Amino acid sequence: MEILKLNPVFKDYIWGGTRLASDYGFDTGFEKTAEGWMLACHRDGMNTVDGGEYDGKRFDEVINAVGLEKLAGKNCLKFPYFPVLIKLIDAYDNLSVQVHPDDDYARRVENEYGKTECWYVLDALDSAELIYGFKEKLTADEFKEAIESNTLLDKLNRVKVKKGDFFFIEASTVHAIGRGALIAEIQQNSNCTYRVYDYGRIGKDGKPRELHIEKALDVSVCEPPKYDIKPFGEEEQRKGHIFQILCEGELFSVYRYKVSESVKLITDAKSFNHILVLEGEGKINSLKAKKGDSFFVPASFGEYEISGNIELLVTKI
Repeated sequence: MEILKLNPVFKDYIWGGTRLASDYGFDTGFEKTAEGWMLACHRDGMNTVDGGEYDGKRFDEVINAVGLEKLAGKNCLKFPYFPVLIKLIDAYDNLSVQVHPDDDYARRVENEYGKTECWYVLDALDSAELIYGFKEKLTADEFKEAIESNTLLDKLNRVKVKKGDFFFIEASTVHAIGRGALIAEIQQNSNCTYRVYDYGRIGKDGKPRELHIEKALDVSVCEPPKYDIKPFGEEEQRKGHIFQILCEGELFSVYRYKVSESVKLITDAKSFNHILVLEGEGKINSLKAKKGDSFFVPASFGEYEISGNIELLVTKI
């Protein structure tokens, strides 16, 4: 089984910009592009394979042909769906203030799955902020009153951000990406979002974009965030590369590598590796890799080598 290079799926939400084209060289097909789905096996977006034995095949077709366990690993079998969705996000404008349900609520109400996610900040304007939870604990009634009185933004925890910041956002956390932030997002494989506040914006249909207040009131935890805005681990200087744990958990684990020479990694029967190239260029075995490339290393693959001057995120289950 070979390493798969994946073609992104692009989304043109109204808050998107041009950096996925200008910084990464993607031909997105849109004047403004909000998201590139770099690992996607979802009804709202599906990668295709670029090159090799499965060239042009949809990712779900490869899963069906190879088998989920062989391709993605034993750890994925505990999920009733392919477990992760990985994105590049260009927030030219503010995203809506929003919240995602947990698995129990999402499966019961939406026939979908919940969404815990994490953000690694790739770049940010000096003015860039993110909304991450509340300044102080509120009751559900206080949250509702803040929405109705248009004072919600005063209650939310605003955080200035810079390149290298990391946010771990559990389902039920109220949050938003602010204008001027470029983000790599690793999340549960869900597209279920409840908008709480949207700055009065008008959608493509000429009408105000839909809000989901009642559902947001059902699922939101109205408290300050429990996690700090930094990776779970410190940078470690190793031979030929820098290594850092961004997060580790039951849903997904994410690691950052900054390679100056080379590093050898391995997949085993438990999980695939997904590689998202953040900067630079190099090789993954014999495959050329550059900024913006997305590679899927099957669980059955074994040892592989990354070489060059290249920075990347590696995600596994």
